[in-house]
Amino acid sequence: MELRQIQYFVCLFEEGTVTRAAKRLNIVQPALSMQIAKLEEELGQKLFERSQQGMQPTNAGRQMYRLFLPILRDIVHARDQLLHTDGELSGHVNVGMIASIAQGVLADALREYAESHPKVTITVADGYSTMLADWVAGGQLDAAVINKPRRPLGLNMDHIIDEDLTLITSTDYRQSLPPSVPFRTVQELELALPTRHHGLRAILESFAQAEDVDLSPKLETDSVISILKLVERTQFATILPRISIANRQERYGLRCYPIVSPRLVRQVVCVTHPRRPLSPASAAFIAIITKRLRSLDTPSEPDAPPAEA
Repeated sequence: MELRQIQYFVCLFEEGTVTRAAKRLNIVQPALSMQIAKLEEELGQKLFERSQQGMQPTNAGRQMYRLFLPILRDIVHARDQLLHTDGELSGHVNVGMIASIAQGVLADALREYAESHPKVTITVADGYSTMLADWVAGGQLDAAVINKPRRPLGLNMDHIIDEDLTLITSTDYRQSLPPSVPFRTVQELELALPTRHHGLRAILESFAQAEDVDLSPKLETDSVISILKLVERTQFATILPRISIANRQERYGLRCYPIVSPRLVRQVVCVTHPRRPLSPASAAFIAIITKRLRSLDTPSEPDAPPAEA
């Protein structure tokens, strides 16, 4: 089994068709098909089944992908570190990030990173915290920025920030609210919240259970953008990290209220695999994300209400 064959296999698995995989690898299609056939012959198992939807991996193919992807990433990272001799980073960064964090800092972080390290390519996946952590454990991601899990993961975990969750309404919200809202008050409001699959909802539910607060949202969706647009245009309220509307508060016409008694806090961490050190390129990207998150981590203060006519 050759390294080239493993690279071809992983690319075909991820792309799903010979045409796209060959284009990504910059080789002709027959060369790719021949190497996959040799690999199947050596292993004595079919790795793909051809269908109208493309090349569908078999059970053996899925198992091989899980086993060999971390090895291939380790080889790529080792090569990048050996080539990192002139001070200029190169290679590929593959990280995950929960959506509420991505919305707050990702665009600016990508711009800053691309300007400083033009030879590095980047892939950023978003998803639930548990899913992203599983991908780090399985080698699909170099690192992930997630909500701190409540159970041990067997991964390295570096604390980034403790962030307040805040009550968010539209600027023309008709119900009178105090500058700082007691948590118990939120059960009297019409709420739009993430579903129970979402890490933010799990954090809210843990606080609600501890304080005997009934969180019964009228609407649920995991799209933070959709929640914010709904809150802007209606009399619904929501509870989200303030970072979710960083640089967008005026655009969406929203007002934030700190929640007190108790203060609701989520912990944001970066998880990495203990046996797969970050490449210099990945470490530099995580450092930029961390810097930008901490720059936004300021104590929540109630937004000033509009002046009365």
